[in-house]
Amino acid sequence: MKKILLVIGDAAEVLDTFYPLFRLKEEGWTVDVAGPSARAYHLVQHDRHPDWDITVESPGYKLRADVAFTDVDPDEYDGMVISGGRAPEYLRYDPELIRVTKAMFAAKKPVASVCHGIEILAAADVLTGREATTVAKCKFDCEFSGGTYLDREVVVSGNLVTARTWHDNPAWMREYVKMLKGG
Repeated sequence: MKKILLVIGDAAEVLDTFYPLFRLKEEGWTVDVAGPSARAYHLVQHDRHPDWDITVESPGYKLRADVAFTDVDPDEYDGMVISGGRAPEYLRYDPELIRVTKAMFAAKKPVASVCHGIEILAAADVLTGREATTVAKCKFDCEFSGGTYLDREVVVSGNLVTARTWHDNPAWMREYVKMLKGG
């Protein structure tokens, strides 16, 4: 049975988090939720309003992390999913998460990232020479870190599967599950 690590923190996006959590469990895999510490985190909902230039953020559900980043042994996992939302803005400064992320890439394990999750990938310096997608306002993070930004619902580049936003969840998880199954 595969074991997947799902990265969250306060202000992780609800649909970026729960969709992969349930989709991967539906496949029969174990999903460990990881955060800076093993505690409940406040998720948020992002939406566009016609009279706003930016995304509107509302409180969402809470989700408990099973494990703290510092206690994660990357060798115990077959893959990693990085949720979006504003959480990655803060999580990218966590040295333990960066350690885990680098280890996943060094071992060429499947990694899925959506929306602002690319900020963690940029901080871990694993985007050089890769194609990726992300929410348009994070295009800079991709390109500044040596990646090539593509405006597509999903991009597969080596062991990395990226998506723009929660609107792309079906394509994102379809490709990630395919990768986890060896296809």
